Amino acid sequence: MRNHPDAVMLFAAGFGTRMGELTQETPKPLLHVGGQTLLDRTLDLTKAVSPTRTVVNAHYYHQKVVDHLQGTAVQVIIEHPDILETGGGLRNALPVLGDGPVFTSNTDAVWRGPNPFQMLLKAWQPEKMDALLLCLPKDNAIGHKGKGDFVLSETGQISRGPGVVYSGIQILKTDGLHNIAESAFSLNLLWDQMHKNGRLFGLTYPGKWCDVGSPEGITLAEQMLDAADV
Repeated sequence: MRNHPDAVMLFAAGFGTRMGELTQETPKPLLHVGGQTLLDRTLDLTKAVSPTRTVVNAHYYHQKVVDHLQGTAVQVIIEHPDILETGGGLRNALPVLGDGPVFTSNTDAVWRGPNPFQMLLKAWQPEKMDALLLCLPKDNAIGHKGKGDFVLSETGQISRGPGVVYSGIQILKTDGLHNIAESAFSLNLLWDQMHKNGRLFGLTYPGKWCDVGSPEGITLAEQMLDAADV
């Protein structure tokens, strides 16, 4: 089994309900921020790690996602009739992604700073890690209203609790997915198993990140990008 992540899974199947009218006829990943769709922004970032396979899952207005990616090497997997959530969606895509660790990424964030995929790849140590999650200090997480998702130890291991914010991008070993009975489930179930085994790790991102989960998130992200151009 390979230890080098060379496949990418992008999650794009959600309804985007917090976006209100903006997603009445458009899936959230195809909303524009600074003149580019959220999905394309994420795909551009993945190019830095030269993936051999890239998969996007789709459900809500899935044909629009398919049409948008027409002519690219990206493979769209349609989840129908039900959304499988992050864990079920990733397991459903394994026949395309292959064995071994993969990058997974949400598609509703905008970044300012180093390439997040490159950072993860440089820090990945498969001999001791089953997952490496890219996280941010709360002050760098624009538009995020929570108290944080994980506590990061001095050794880089993470545990549940208020602290750093999970960015939505990670490297993850997928073999544990086959031990979960549910068809639709969150990757939290897999993270919990990895944490028990002492193999769940985090990496701190030094730049800025904006959560684009609501209409005001689009404004905040564009302001963040404009500030980077000054």
